[in-house]
Amino acid sequence: MARAETVDSDPYEDYAQQLMTGEAVALDLRATSFVLRAAGSAIDYVVYMGAYVLILVVLFNVAGSLGLDEALIAAISVSGAVLCLLAIPVTVETLTHGKSLGRLAVGARIVRDDGGAAGFRHAVIRGLLGVMELFLTVGAIAGLVGLLNTRAKRLGDMVAGTYSQYERVSAAVPPGYGIPEALVEWSTTADVAKLPDALARRVAQFLRSAQGFTPVTRERLARSLANEVAVYVSPVPTVHPELFLAAAAAMRRDREFTALHLQQEQLARLAPTLGGQPHGFPERG
Repeated sequence: MARAETVDSDPYEDYAQQLMTGEAVALDLRATSFVLRAAGSAIDYVVYMGAYVLILVVLFNVAGSLGLDEALIAAISVSGAVLCLLAIPVTVETLTHGKSLGRLAVGARIVRDDGGAAGFRHAVIRGLLGVMELFLTVGAIAGLVGLLNTRAKRLGDMVAGTYSQYERVSAAVPPGYGIPEALVEWSTTADVAKLPDALARRVAQFLRSAQGFTPVTRERLARSLANEVAVYVSPVPTVHPELFLAAAAAMRRDREFTALHLQQEQLARLAPTLGGQPHGFPERG
């Protein structure tokens, strides 16, 4: 699952590295670190080069026993290299939507720069350049380029417009909100009426994702929601709008929980009466 993160004070520098939604929320689609990319590439390198070496060993054994022509052996060797170092990696990456054995091991996936799924065209570009920067140079070019950019991209990623996205994120724990300390005394005498369901949902959603908004958007949305909620609150405290929203939401939650608990107790007391038969009424099975 993908989460939101706070954008710091220099928006132009940060936005260039993050995927932004229409509400100016920076989605935390984390790029795979250089070390993990290197580990995944090493696994893939061993697998594909191992397959190629195995083909060569089998080929030379067969050639020696059958007496094949050297030109034919060379042609089969080149075909095996194309198969193991280009065709198979491109096919695997296309069919698995950016995965490979090495990326599966480290929890990575190749995606487009906008976060969308990479396709066959991207896999072909990455595969062609990968032969040079991964296999022919034993990863030297890929490692050098990866160290010089923030997303640990290799040359193939830059040309194809892709990057390696890290998918292993811990499960998000929904935060619980209570009455802010500055409003505890106010809450003992304040009256918060029941909020309309749509407004209550918007407030709850804002409080859950407030840390992911830019400072300007966060302030604007907090003030807008606070103006709507103030109609149902008396008296309205003179505090920051976000503190006011957190206090109002917590008070309504606590009061609705108390009301529901009392209702359940009343139903439990009435259960024998509601479930019983009138006096003298025959049992009909």
